[in-house]
Amino acid sequence: MRAVLLIFCAAICSLATKASEEKEWKAKTEKAEYVHRAIKQMTDVMVHDIYSPPVASRTYAYICIAGYEAAIHDNPAYQSLAGQLRGLKNLPKPDKGEEYSYTLAAVHAILTVGRTMVISEKTIEDFYKSLLAELKEAGMPDAVFSRSIAYGQQIADHILAWAAEDNYKQTRTFTKYTIDNDAATWKPTPPSYMKAVEPHWNKLRPFLIDSAQQFKPLPPTKFSADKESRFYKEALEVRDRGLNLTPDQKEAANFWDCNPFKMNLNGHVMYASKKISPGGHWMNITRLACQKTGLDVVASLEAYACLSITIADAFISCWDEKYRSKVIRPETYINQYIDESWMPLLQTPPFPEYTSGHSVLSAASAVVLGKIFGENFAFTDSTETEFGIPVRRFASFRQAAEEAAISRLYGGIHYMPSIMNGTEEGKKIGTFVNGKLRTRKRTFK
Repeated sequence: MRAVLLIFCAAICSLATKASEEKEWKAKTEKAEYVHRAIKQMTDVMVHDIYSPPVASRTYAYICIAGYEAAIHDNPAYQSLAGQLRGLKNLPKPDKGEEYSYTLAAVHAILTVGRTMVISEKTIEDFYKSLLAELKEAGMPDAVFSRSIAYGQQIADHILAWAAEDNYKQTRTFTKYTIDNDAATWKPTPPSYMKAVEPHWNKLRPFLIDSAQQFKPLPPTKFSADKESRFYKEALEVRDRGLNLTPDQKEAANFWDCNPFKMNLNGHVMYASKKISPGGHWMNITRLACQKTGLDVVASLEAYACLSITIADAFISCWDEKYRSKVIRPETYINQYIDESWMPLLQTPPFPEYTSGHSVLSAASAVVLGKIFGENFAFTDSTETEFGIPVRRFASFRQAAEEAAISRLYGGIHYMPSIMNGTEEGKKIGTFVNGKLRTRKRTFK
């Protein structure tokens, strides 16, 4: 009897030790910070590789969906996006009764998908190995470690197969954009006169919206060189505002510039400087909000997934209108019809003017993030500090989006109708996403 009791006590102690060890390694590894670091690394690589805003938005969507799908099995309150997003079918599930690190699975899925979508693959690979070493050194059991990586790989393979069917590769072979000689249409702008960026982006498969045309904005103002015309007056407003900017307006314009590839002239020397994309800026705002509220791994990935899907569809919608209306940029019009010496504060991006992309995606982002974090979520935005631009503080996502939109007027790169109608376009997209996308088996609290 005594021997049986000793065996029973030993078994209890063994189970207690095992539970303690499991609790110890999970406390070290199951942290949202690993996810934040993985997505920030993807942002840094896309900045380095000079990804255009639309292409960056596509990459963010696929990596965040991969991470979310790999992590949701750690919490029964969450549900898959399969059957909701266009073409996304049921994803692999983890083996029942087996133990996983869903943080490791999510990070593996994010970086594996991301590695295939960037030029600097080795940078991602080196970062990935470093992150794996950290997780391994935290005491994660070998079986859990291997099993989690294998599951993350299954998710990544599924997402990559889905991504391959979105028509992106086909658009790489489409006919190049031809500059129209019509006086009303967009022309390349100084200093580098770059070719049109992604003229066929509306051919991509949307993630959630019905089509690229679902949220088609009001038509742009009709072109005219007549000094009494509405179009002339809108251009004059851009010129006059640009000549009378306050220091804070200049700061706001530079803060929201988000130009991935700015060409700088210094005498006879031309060199490029790189910045985060508009979508990348809002992804970083999401990171700041997640960290401020202490969201766990799956809740953080939920926020990233919802936002990145919204931004990706916002670009598809916006780019559809840009290359339909092909509106001339203020810089081109003002130099030809109003003031040949005028220059905008910001460098004009290489694509048509209408609607304002930052206005569309910022308004959409604010609506979606407002649902997740609250309409009056105050935050300090330090996104641009690494580019030498001071922080700005906002009382809400809506206020940040409004400043991002009007900053395009301050910067001299958009007319007001493009900003106002773009904002409305974005609000409609954000509202649509909030009403249709389901990540919880219960509604947000």
